[in-house]
Amino acid sequence: MGIQDAVNYDDLRLAAKKRVPKIMFDFIEGGADDEIGLDRNQQAFRDIALVPRYMEDVFVRDQTATMFDRTYASPFGISPTGLAGMFRSGADLMLAEAARDANIPFVMSGSSNASMEDLAMLAPDHGWYQLYAARDKAISEDMIRRADAAGLSTLVLTVDVPVHSNRERNTRNRFARPLNLSLSTKLDALSYPGWLLEYMRNGMPMFDNWLPYAGANATTDDVADLVAAQTAPSLTWDDVARFRELWPRKFIIKGIMHPDDAVRCADMGCDGIVVSNHGARQLDRAPASIEVLPAIAAAVGDRMTIMLDSGVQRGSDIATALCLGADFVFVGRATLYGVTAAGILGATKAIEILQRELDLILGQIGAPDIAALGEEFIFKPQPRNY
Repeated sequence: MGIQDAVNYDDLRLAAKKRVPKIMFDFIEGGADDEIGLDRNQQAFRDIALVPRYMEDVFVRDQTATMFDRTYASPFGISPTGLAGMFRSGADLMLAEAARDANIPFVMSGSSNASMEDLAMLAPDHGWYQLYAARDKAISEDMIRRADAAGLSTLVLTVDVPVHSNRERNTRNRFARPLNLSLSTKLDALSYPGWLLEYMRNGMPMFDNWLPYAGANATTDDVADLVAAQTAPSLTWDDVARFRELWPRKFIIKGIMHPDDAVRCADMGCDGIVVSNHGARQLDRAPASIEVLPAIAAAVGDRMTIMLDSGVQRGSDIATALCLGADFVFVGRATLYGVTAAGILGATKAIEILQRELDLILGQIGAPDIAALGEEFIFKPQPRNY
């Protein structure tokens, strides 16, 4: 099946699985510990029913959305997904290009294999940058200055990685620093000649945004070691305040799961938050993002922009999040599967699938404009009287 034949998320997933060896696919798909969180993210969306309203004129449907004074073609964008260049060379900028052409936002990962300066040149109106706070505060502050100098509109500080998580698929596959592939992994890679030839030609991709801090003549391994060593368990609200002070434009906190933390973000002058459990890749026993969204929206929905990611696989998931208080939604694995399978064409196909599904959902539930979405479309079962 070619990428143009893909009709849903699972088709994109299978297309990616056919192109990369198990060690790479497991990195994309896997979660933490027992991977309970992966199931919970999906089941939480499935447990929410949408109530249709009929006899509404849905001949013309509009899914455009305005956020931070910019109007996008759809109310969703592409989440930051690290190490994309491992799955397809140049994937970060392919995702940025697909987002730009589709007129949706793209968040470059702090673990990307392309630079923020390249992003600013390719997609100046659609590219955002994700900041992972470094243990060395001078690195973080310099990255903020670089993103400012490049003219990027939005900085996304991700706060839900205080320590590395226990990703057992990666441990079993020996996907760790230093990378020491087993014989079985090497043999498996021979079954994926397209990926293998690309890897042999380009080698391990560089963390371009971190290269300036690794010293003169730093190798790819040197930079990867630096990134691993700079995980910042000491990130505090004082650092958030400092970063807010340094950054002159839209400032977003990603990884908020508690209403009190959301209130504190609003009090500190943040422009928005992303309600996110990091795609179930950090705390395996965390609730799903969609489960905590209503309480967070009730706490700060009138004070800041609320975004959501994690577990989003369908247009109906996007509509559900919007009904429950999100202003915008981000997807990660769908577009990463797409770009892994077929480059820009695959990323574009993933976007088109979600747009088509969302369009049909708007028609099905009687909401011709996404601005009309709200809790009235959410089924709330009445308690039984026994």
